[in-house]
Amino acid sequence: MASRIDTATGPSLKPITHVLSPTERHWVGDGFAVSTIFSPSRLDAELLSPFILLDYGPPRRFEPAPKPRGVGPHPHRGFETVTFAYQGEVDHRDSHGGGGTIRAGDVQWMTAGSGVVHEEMQSDGFTRSGGMFEMVQLWVNLPARLKMTAPRYQALEDSSFPRLEFERGSGRLIAGTVHGMTGPGESHTPITLFDLTLPEAGLASFEPPVGMTTLALILDGRAIAQDTTEVRAGELVVLDRDEPGALTLSASEGARALVLSGAPLGEPVVAHGPFVMNTRAEISQAILDYQSGRMGELAPRA
Repeated sequence: MASRIDTATGPSLKPITHVLSPTERHWVGDGFAVSTIFSPSRLDAELLSPFILLDYGPPRRFEPAPKPRGVGPHPHRGFETVTFAYQGEVDHRDSHGGGGTIRAGDVQWMTAGSGVVHEEMQSDGFTRSGGMFEMVQLWVNLPARLKMTAPRYQALEDSSFPRLEFERGSGRLIAGTVHGMTGPGESHTPITLFDLTLPEAGLASFEPPVGMTTLALILDGRAIAQDTTEVRAGELVVLDRDEPGALTLSASEGARALVLSGAPLGEPVVAHGPFVMNTRAEISQAILDYQSGRMGELAPRA
């Protein structure tokens, strides 16, 4: 069932505070060629809270290979990872029993919480066949009271996402509620995630509650944000959190975008590699817990 959002008499527009460009592309393991759009080392974490990091992996062709490429076993604690598979396939498995294959159009949502060891590899089928690969990974912070919550894994299939119809465009609702519809992704704090496809002369508008961090990543093509600012693939629009109004994107030649909106936590952020906590002491404890095996282990791949 699709929901139409009428923007003909649209609301006022939120001011843009930043437009972030991607960093130079780098490899994560040997399977993910990404540009980091934001991270705690690039920008004040409070500005984008509850979002911590965003890696953008634009379309890239991989040739068939004798063994899977990706990122081997590594730990996380204190936050959630949300992986959007736009093209290609990824196999996930973790030390708390989560696992499966996300395919084109699917989303993987892993709550690391108290600690998990996992790996993300291109699937066996994709490894054998090769093809186009396009992924985005988002890190979502957990509040202090939930840093040590039990790990959880959600494999969200494309068919589970409600379809949204905008004035001249369409979208898929991954989490949160938009125009009376609710996405299947379960979050620990208020978050809305959806992606957009804007055709030629496309237009879409979304009005988040005042006080929410609201961002838009252009995945493909070019868009005009807030009727004034051109943004290209890999660029991120950051809107004023405290001003009322809407996010509006238009595209004369078509574009795709990912929209993120979430309630800021208002807590200290201390990030160190794969751990995101509130204090240095908690980071030290996370390292010790990982090194002593308290986050579990993965059996060797068959």
